[in-house]
Amino acid sequence: MKLVVVYILCIVTCFSCNKRAKVLPVKVEVPFIWEAANLYFLLTDRFNNGDQANDINFNRTKETAVLRGFKGGDLKGITQKINEGYFTKLGVNAIWMTPIVEQIHGGMDEGTGVTYGFHGYWTKDWTALDPNFGTKEDLKILVETAHKNGIRIVLDAVINHTGPVTQKDAVWPNEWVRETPTCQFKDYDTNVNCALVTNLPDIKTESQQNIEIPSFLAEKWKNEGRLEQEISELEAFFKKTGYPKAPRFYIMKWLADYILDFGIDGYRCDTVKHTEPYVWKEFKEVCNTAFDTWKTNNPEKVLDDNSFYLVGEVYHYNASKEVSYNYGDKKVNYYNYGFNSLINFDLKNDKTSSYESLFSKYSNLLNNEYKGVGLLNYMTSHDDAHPFDKPREKPFETANRLLLCPGTAQIYYGDESARNLIVEGTIGDATLRSFMNWEQIETDSKTQEILVHWQKLGQFRKNHPAIGAGNHQMISAHPYIFQRTFSATNFKDKVIVALDVAKGKKIIQVGTLFPKETRLVDAYSGVETTVLNKMISITTPFNMVLLEEKK
Repeated sequence: MKLVVVYILCIVTCFSCNKRAKVLPVKVEVPFIWEAANLYFLLTDRFNNGDQANDINFNRTKETAVLRGFKGGDLKGITQKINEGYFTKLGVNAIWMTPIVEQIHGGMDEGTGVTYGFHGYWTKDWTALDPNFGTKEDLKILVETAHKNGIRIVLDAVINHTGPVTQKDAVWPNEWVRETPTCQFKDYDTNVNCALVTNLPDIKTESQQNIEIPSFLAEKWKNEGRLEQEISELEAFFKKTGYPKAPRFYIMKWLADYILDFGIDGYRCDTVKHTEPYVWKEFKEVCNTAFDTWKTNNPEKVLDDNSFYLVGEVYHYNASKEVSYNYGDKKVNYYNYGFNSLINFDLKNDKTSSYESLFSKYSNLLNNEYKGVGLLNYMTSHDDAHPFDKPREKPFETANRLLLCPGTAQIYYGDESARNLIVEGTIGDATLRSFMNWEQIETDSKTQEILVHWQKLGQFRKNHPAIGAGNHQMISAHPYIFQRTFSATNFKDKVIVALDVAKGKKIIQVGTLFPKETRLVDAYSGVETTVLNKMISITTPFNMVLLEEKK
């Protein structure tokens, strides 16, 4: 973590002489704040292949449609990039990866070719990792490595549905799932009490019925030599919690085990609006209990006092409209059901708003309606067909709008390197899910220039919670200059940012934020300057200035 210096006035008493008070520097760590985090979102299978020996499993060898099969990315590959410092250089302090649990063994033939569960959302067994992604030892090493580098790990929780039925994968029992009707998305009922799409069995999350695990799962565990252990753990969980042996509580127990066993820091919850709201409140309680237990059992590994992080995907949630999600016949405020944050589908739609209009809007939202909770903003995602810049013609503006906007920033893998989002032959969201463009990063100078810009903004944002969680105030419209300030217990932060200023020598208004003669550093160029009369003069080859106080 970057260290900032604050000054504490210490009075030294001397009986033999009068000594003046001494100012002693005390180093204070920049606090990690989820509301201001840089959250890097990646498809586990598409990021980096760290172990080619696990690329094929369960005889998933049929020819697939374009970008619809496993490509080799795995947990070891992510750990490798953490160790190489890739995320640290980018200013990333949290990583969210797509589900890593065991996927259906078969594939779906959708007319254009076979699709396998490379994306992780087609669960077969919540208690096991898919060998294409790696082992539980690989996950243990990844989490520990991330934590040592100040990076939190967010996994993806799917409670709404199982994987599709294939020749290799049986449907779950009727007590567990419904297959009809298919959701029509017209109102609350046709979003919740239905199957999301055809052949994606919907977990009966409303059920209070005591049921047993599916026979195919018991047989699988028996063959793997862990049936007795799994049953014993389930019995202990239900006895301790008093929950009925209903489908949702089985899944919650299985997902909580990744907190207890590995100390993950959060879950991104999939298809939130297609499950009863109270389910998520129950899930948060289960997660909190597991996280508290892990902290008690591993005091030397605890990073901070933050609670377990839960962010929800309420598809099409628009923070600009209202805090609650409106189904038409019913409104639900999901922040009342355990969520620290919701994914905001609206930021990427602000394609023509000025920087000031955008930044002031989100500062006002987060300091009023959303006070005390978070918004996860993005410009590109894995299943949004309308990203901010699909042709990758504006990678610098994309970075500015995302990383300088108040709220949590979700960097989608390859945003920082202009990874191609238009792939010939793909259908639907597959075009958004190509393999990470590592070779382009290594060899292409334009890509390297884009990456450096993202790195500078990402590190500045990471070092200054004021950017994501502070108060925004414009200093000048032309050129555009603004300040952000943030204050928490024993920590204060203030910065000034100038965008679209002249290259070379420039005069930047700093208002009254920094007193005269304060020494400042432009984090973008590394050039130092001194505050004169509410302004600074600085010469850099860039059209952006990121001002912080020199420590």
